[in-house]
Amino acid sequence: MRTKLLRNLALAAAISVGLAAAKAPAVDVRYTDPELAAKVAHEVRMYSRYSIWDNISVRVENGNVDLVGQVSQPYKKADLQRVVNHIPGVKTVSNRLEVLPLSPMDDQLRMQVARAIYRDSVLSRYAIQALPPIHIIVDNGHVTLEGIVNTEMEKNIAGLRVNGAGLSFGMVTNNLRVETPGKGRS
Repeated sequence: MRTKLLRNLALAAAISVGLAAAKAPAVDVRYTDPELAAKVAHEVRMYSRYSIWDNISVRVENGNVDLVGQVSQPYKKADLQRVVNHIPGVKTVSNRLEVLPLSPMDDQLRMQVARAIYRDSVLSRYAIQALPPIHIIVDNGHVTLEGIVNTEMEKNIAGLRVNGAGLSFGMVTNNLRVETPGKGRS
């Protein structure tokens, strides 16, 4: 009786392993370009190392994904390509992400700018989000703000805080977009 039970358990285990090893047939997934772009953007945001020091835009045409922007570390470029390649419906990936220079001076500047922005009473509510919407791109001392804020006033305050952060080069580009234009104006 015990031998029969052991034989049945071994058979069940073998079948389980065989089923697990069998690859499910590939499913032909069809998404519209906007749906696929939304899926890719979501996966980029969910990438655990995506931070306020990175800025990535996604474009999709006929299932072909174009990644454009900047990343703060070289491994992020390769990781993101791998992540996007595994999304169902993606045909090809054109990875045009720029790896920002690895520089202790730029790192220090990033921290100065982040403190100046996220310590401001008007902008501090963004700091508590899992991924704050204001991205700080520093390239050889040049600061670019990317992302979305709620009002024109918040965009202007962010620009003022960056300019007052003690920047040595003083080159700032404020590309923040306003979610609700016209709101926050006097």
